[in-house]
Amino acid sequence: MPDIVFDNCVLSNFALSDSLFIIKRLYARAAYITEFVAAENMKGIGKGYGKLVSIREAINEEWLEQTALKTAEERKIFESLSISMGFGEASSIAVAKARGFVFACDDRAARREASLLGVRLTGTIGILIKAVKNSLIACKEADNILKAMVSYGFYSPVNSMKEVL
Repeated sequence: MPDIVFDNCVLSNFALSDSLFIIKRLYARAAYITEFVAAENMKGIGKGYGKLVSIREAINEEWLEQTALKTAEERKIFESLSISMGFGEASSIAVAKARGFVFACDDRAARREASLLGVRLTGTIGILIKAVKNSLIACKEADNILKAMVSYGFYSPVNSMKEVL
Protein backbone atom coordinates (compact mmCIF):
# COMPACT_ATOMS: atom_id res chain seq x y z
CA MET A 1 0.00 0.00 0.00
CA PRO A 2 1.46 3.39 -0.94
CA ASP A 3 1.95 6.12 1.60
CA ILE A 4 -0.69 8.84 1.73
CA VAL A 5 -0.57 12.56 2.45
CA PHE A 6 -3.71 14.25 3.76
CA ASP A 7 -5.03 17.73 3.34
CA ASN A 8 -6.67 19.34 6.35
CA CYS A 9 -10.26 18.92 5.19
CA VAL A 10 -10.19 15.15 4.83
CA LEU A 11 -8.51 14.60 8.20
CA SER A 12 -10.84 17.13 9.84
CA ASN A 13 -13.88 15.26 8.49
CA PHE A 14 -12.72 12.11 10.26
CA ALA A 15 -11.61 13.88 13.45
CA LEU A 16 -14.81 15.90 13.83
CA SER A 17 -16.98 12.81 13.28
CA ASP A 18 -15.04 10.80 15.89
CA SER A 19 -13.88 8.39 13.19
CA LEU A 20 -10.14 9.08 12.96
CA PHE A 21 -9.75 5.43 13.97
CA ILE A 22 -10.55 4.58 10.33
CA ILE A 23 -7.51 6.53 9.12
CA LYS A 24 -5.38 4.84 11.78
CA ARG A 25 -6.56 1.35 10.87
CA LEU A 26 -6.16 1.87 7.12
CA TYR A 27 -2.99 3.95 7.00
CA ALA A 28 -1.07 3.79 10.31
CA ARG A 29 2.62 4.58 9.80
CA ALA A 30 1.97 5.35 6.12
CA ALA A 31 0.03 8.58 6.76
CA TYR A 32 1.50 12.07 6.50
CA ILE A 33 0.56 15.71 6.79
CA THR A 34 2.72 18.64 5.86
CA GLU A 35 3.72 21.37 8.28
CA PHE A 36 1.29 23.68 6.48
CA VAL A 37 -1.60 21.27 7.06
CA ALA A 38 -0.55 20.97 10.70
CA ALA A 39 -0.74 24.78 10.98
CA GLU A 40 -4.25 24.74 9.47
CA ASN A 41 -5.21 22.11 12.03
CA MET A 42 -3.95 24.35 14.85
CA LYS A 43 -6.03 27.24 13.50
CA GLY A 44 -9.11 25.01 13.61
CA ILE A 45 -8.39 24.07 17.21
CA GLY A 46 -7.97 27.77 18.01
CA LYS A 47 -11.38 28.48 16.47
CA GLY A 48 -12.99 26.10 18.95
CA TYR A 49 -13.07 22.81 17.06
CA GLY A 50 -11.77 20.80 20.01
CA LYS A 51 -12.13 17.42 18.35
CA LEU A 52 -9.32 18.42 15.97
CA VAL A 53 -6.91 17.84 18.87
CA SER A 54 -7.13 14.15 17.96
CA ILE A 55 -4.98 14.93 14.89
CA ARG A 56 -2.25 16.35 17.15
CA GLU A 57 -2.59 13.23 19.31
CA ALA A 58 -2.13 11.02 16.22
CA ILE A 59 1.14 12.83 15.49
CA ASN A 60 2.26 12.39 19.10
CA GLU A 61 1.35 8.69 18.92
CA GLU A 62 3.50 8.53 15.76
CA TRP A 63 1.02 6.77 13.49
CA LEU A 64 0.54 10.06 11.59
CA GLU A 65 3.74 11.81 10.60
CA GLN A 66 4.19 15.53 10.14
CA THR A 67 6.69 16.26 7.38
CA ALA A 68 8.41 19.27 5.92
CA LEU A 69 9.12 19.97 2.26
CA LYS A 70 12.47 18.21 2.02
CA THR A 71 13.71 18.50 -1.56
CA ALA A 72 14.20 21.16 -4.18
CA GLU A 73 11.59 19.39 -6.32
CA GLU A 74 9.00 19.58 -3.52
CA ARG A 75 9.73 23.27 -2.93
CA LYS A 76 9.52 24.04 -6.66
CA ILE A 77 6.13 22.32 -7.04
CA PHE A 78 4.88 24.00 -3.86
CA GLU A 79 5.95 27.45 -5.04
CA SER A 80 4.24 26.95 -8.39
CA LEU A 81 0.98 25.68 -6.90
CA SER A 82 0.79 28.08 -3.96
CA ILE A 83 0.09 30.95 -6.35
CA SER A 84 -3.38 29.57 -7.05
CA MET A 85 -4.25 27.47 -3.97
CA GLY A 86 -3.76 27.25 -0.23
CA PHE A 87 -0.44 26.26 1.28
CA GLY A 88 -1.90 23.05 2.76
CA GLU A 89 -3.08 21.70 -0.57
CA ALA A 90 -0.02 22.97 -2.47
CA SER A 91 2.43 21.41 -0.01
CA SER A 92 0.51 18.12 0.07
CA ILE A 93 0.46 17.86 -3.72
CA ALA A 94 4.19 18.63 -3.81
CA VAL A 95 4.93 15.85 -1.33
CA ALA A 96 2.61 13.41 -3.11
CA LYS A 97 4.17 14.11 -6.51
CA ALA A 98 7.79 14.00 -5.39
CA ARG A 99 7.47 10.96 -3.11
CA GLY A 100 4.91 8.94 -5.08
CA PHE A 101 2.26 9.23 -2.35
CA VAL A 102 -1.51 9.20 -2.74
CA PHE A 103 -3.09 12.61 -2.07
CA ALA A 104 -6.24 12.61 0.10
CA CYS A 105 -8.25 15.71 -0.74
CA ASP A 106 -11.86 16.73 -1.40
CA ASP A 107 -11.20 20.15 -2.95
CA ARG A 108 -12.07 20.04 -6.66
CA ALA A 109 -9.43 22.55 -7.80
CA ALA A 110 -6.66 20.89 -5.80
CA ARG A 111 -7.69 17.46 -7.11
CA ARG A 112 -7.60 18.77 -10.67
CA GLU A 113 -4.08 20.18 -10.23
CA ALA A 114 -2.89 16.96 -8.60
CA SER A 115 -4.40 14.90 -11.40
CA LEU A 116 -2.64 17.03 -14.02
CA LEU A 117 0.63 16.19 -12.26
CA GLY A 118 -0.18 12.46 -12.30
CA VAL A 119 -0.76 12.23 -8.55
CA ARG A 120 -3.04 9.42 -7.38
CA LEU A 121 -6.08 10.64 -5.46
CA THR A 122 -8.58 9.66 -2.84
CA GLY A 123 -10.94 11.63 -0.63
CA THR A 124 -13.33 11.32 2.26
CA ILE A 125 -15.84 9.18 0.35
CA GLY A 126 -13.10 6.99 -1.13
CA ILE A 127 -11.70 6.32 2.34
CA LEU A 128 -15.15 5.46 3.70
CA ILE A 129 -15.65 3.06 0.76
CA LYS A 130 -12.29 1.43 1.50
CA ALA A 131 -13.20 1.08 5.19
CA VAL A 132 -16.46 -0.70 4.31
CA LYS A 133 -14.83 -2.91 1.67
CA ASN A 134 -12.10 -3.88 4.16
CA SER A 135 -14.78 -4.69 6.77
CA LEU A 136 -13.53 -2.07 9.23
CA ILE A 137 -17.04 -0.64 9.45
CA ALA A 138 -20.46 -1.65 8.20
CA CYS A 139 -22.28 0.37 5.54
CA LYS A 140 -24.76 1.63 8.15
CA GLU A 141 -21.92 2.88 10.36
CA ALA A 142 -20.35 4.58 7.32
CA ASP A 143 -23.68 6.33 6.71
CA ASN A 144 -23.77 7.51 10.33
CA ILE A 145 -20.21 8.81 10.06
CA LEU A 146 -21.07 10.53 6.78
CA LYS A 147 -24.09 12.15 8.44
CA ALA A 148 -21.87 13.44 11.25
CA MET A 149 -19.36 14.82 8.72
CA VAL A 150 -22.14 16.65 6.89
CA SER A 151 -23.34 18.13 10.19
CA TYR A 152 -19.87 19.71 10.55
CA GLY A 153 -20.01 21.22 7.06
CA PHE A 154 -18.72 18.51 4.72
CA TYR A 155 -20.36 18.77 1.32
CA SER A 156 -20.94 15.15 0.36
CA PRO A 157 -21.60 14.16 -3.25
CA VAL A 158 -23.69 11.24 -1.93
CA ASN A 159 -26.41 10.90 0.70
CA SER A 160 -25.67 7.27 1.48
CA MET A 161 -22.71 4.97 1.00
CA LYS A 162 -25.13 2.56 -0.68
CA GLU A 163 -25.02 4.91 -3.69
CA VAL A 164 -21.33 4.14 -4.26
CA LEU A 165 -20.92 0.59 -2.93
